Amino acid sequence: MRLSKEFIGESLGTFILVLFGCGSVAVSVLFGAYQGIMQIALAWGIGVTLAIYLTRHLSCAHLNPAVTLAMVIAGRMKARKIPVYLAAQFIGAFLAGLAIYLLFGPSISAYEAAHTIVRGSPESIQTAKMFGEYYSVTGSAAVVSMPLAMGAEAFGTFILLLMIFALTEGCNIGRPHDAMAPLFIGLTVSSIICLIAPLTQAGLNPARDFGPRMVAWIFGWGEAAFPDTTGGFFLVYILAPVIGGIIAALFFVKIIEPAMKGTPEKCDCNCEGKVKG
Repeated sequence: MRLSKEFIGESLGTFILVLFGCGSVAVSVLFGAYQGIMQIALAWGIGVTLAIYLTRHLSCAHLNPAVTLAMVIAGRMKARKIPVYLAAQFIGAFLAGLAIYLLFGPSISAYEAAHTIVRGSPESIQTAKMFGEYYSVTGSAAVVSMPLAMGAEAFGTFILLLMIFALTEGCNIGRPHDAMAPLFIGLTVSSIICLIAPLTQAGLNPARDFGPRMVAWIFGWGEAAFPDTTGGFFLVYILAPVIGGIIAALFFVKIIEPAMKGTPEKCDCNCEGKVKG
């Protein structure tokens, strides 16, 4: 029953996160509803916050494979739970991408017709980016190579995980109350998006990228659903966030956590978030 609750929590939470986040990108592309990156970033942050509040008593509300793997590396979760968490996250993200397509499918077709875009052509990246991320878009002011894109995604995920650990670590006396932690995690996501999105659209989450991207691939975008033909999809949006999360876990456990425990202030919480074995 517990694993069932965790599956429900991770799939539902990831669904909400991606629905509001990718949905904000969709309405921006199709209707010009947002005028700046800050508005989209806030929509993502609100989605993250609401998803955590909704599901953190069902699962640990990771909602991101990079977070799950980092928590295992840091000893906050047992490795045997990885398959359930990852499967739920990818399924939730895919269903959210499907919901967005069903909601906006007619509007996407109308947009394509109005702008003479043939779905599946390189020009259709303009609409495909509502689902998956792209680190190199024609007409963008940013100049982004694959190595730079990987570095940006890894760095953004590193910052995200570092803040998650800091906001939830029992021995961090500077952390907010547990009831406020999801809000600050959401604000962290918004801040990172404002920094990284001009370069890579700020995926930071392999499930968030892969699930909706597969929806685009299924519904006619084909090869245009992927950022390039040299492995950029996997290296930039799957591998790089995982690497960034793992580095953050090791950095926190090996450097930040010992420093926190070494402070003179009394710490009587025993960092109960850590599991053994």
